[in-house]
Amino acid sequence: MSLQAKIMDEIKTAMKAKDTVALEALRAIKSELLLAATSSGSKEELSEDEEVKLLQKLVKTRKESARIFTEQNRPDLAEPELAQVAVIEKFLPAQLSEEEVEAVIAKIIAETGASGIASMGKVMGLASAQLGGTAEGKTISTIVKKLLS
Repeated sequence: MSLQAKIMDEIKTAMKAKDTVALEALRAIKSELLLAATSSGSKEELSEDEEVKLLQKLVKTRKESARIFTEQNRPDLAEPELAQVAVIEKFLPAQLSEEEVEAVIAKIIAETGASGIASMGKVMGLASAQLGGTAEGKTISTIVKKLLS
C-alpha cells in the first residue's frame, strides 16, 4: 500500500475519531506529498526514499517549532507540535539508536580509511546513503565529527 493510500485511510480514521491533532498532521503530509509530486513536473509517484525524506523534513520543522515555543515559555503551542511529530513518525522507518548509528559510521570509516575532519564529506555521503531514513542528518553529522576528530 502506498504512503498516500495509508495517509488517506488514517485521515478517514482521524475524522471519525474527531482527532484534530492527528488530522492536522495527516493533512500536512498529504499536502506535502501532493506538492512534491506536482513540483517535479512528472506524473510519476514519489520514490519511497523521497517520501521518507519528506516525512523527516516535516518532523524536523515541527520539532524545531516546539523547541522555539518551549524557549518562549509557550507550552500550549509546543504540545500540539510534538503530538503531530508522534503522528508523522508512525509513517517513518524505525529510528536507530545513537550507538547503532555510531557502529555503522565506525564501520564506514574503517572501510574507507578516512581520517581527520577533511574526510567528513566523504563519510557523511556514504553514511547518509547507508542509513537512509533510519537516522537524522544532524545525529549522523555529530557522530561523524566526533569519530573523525
